[in-house]
Amino acid sequence: MLPTLLVHGIWDDGARFDRLRAALERAGAPRVEALDLWPNDGSAPIERLAAQVQARADAMGVERIDLVGFSMGALVGRWWLQRMGGRDRVRRFVSISGPHHGTATAWALSRAGVRQMRPGSPLLADLASDEDPWGEVEVHSIWTPWDLMIVPPRSSRLRGARGEHRIGVPLHRWMIRHPEAVSTVVRVLRGA
Repeated sequence: MLPTLLVHGIWDDGARFDRLRAALERAGAPRVEALDLWPNDGSAPIERLAAQVQARADAMGVERIDLVGFSMGALVGRWWLQRMGGRDRVRRFVSISGPHHGTATAWALSRAGVRQMRPGSPLLADLASDEDPWGEVEVHSIWTPWDLMIVPPRSSRLRGARGEHRIGVPLHRWMIRHPEAVSTVVRVLRGA
C-alpha cells in the first residue's frame, strides 16, 4: 500500500474519515492523512479547494500516493488529477459518491462550489471533455443507488474507471462509514 490522502465532502472535515483511516492503517497503509478543506461549505470554487489537495500532497513528501475523495471531495480530487498534474503522482483514485455528472441537489444553493456541482456546469463539462482523463491512474468509483444527495445516483459513476463498485448503502453520509464501503476501499487500495 502507498501513503493515502483522504478528501472529505461538503460540510465535513477530515475527522469523518476516522473509521476508514483506522481500517487502512490496520491493512498496512504506511501513512493515511485526511485533509480539512477550508471553507467546507461549498462557497469556494472547486479549483481553489484542489489547490489545497496539491499543497497537502506536496507536504506529504512522497513521490506517489493513493487518493480517496468523498462527495464534493471526489470532485475536488478529480480536478487536481485532471487539471493540476495530480495524475502524475497518484497510483489509485477512489471516488466515493462524487457528483461527477452533477447533482440536482446543487440547485438548492447558489454558492460558487455548489454551482459547479450542478448538471451541465462549465466545470463538469470541462472535465468530461478529456479524451484520456486518467493517464496511468487506476480509477475506482464507489456509489449507492439510494443516494439522496447525488441525484441521480448514477452521476457518481466515472467513465474509464477500472472498477465500479455499487454498494447498497441507504444514506449518502454512510458511504465512508458503512463496513461494506470501508472494506471495498481497503480492497481497492490493496490491489485485491
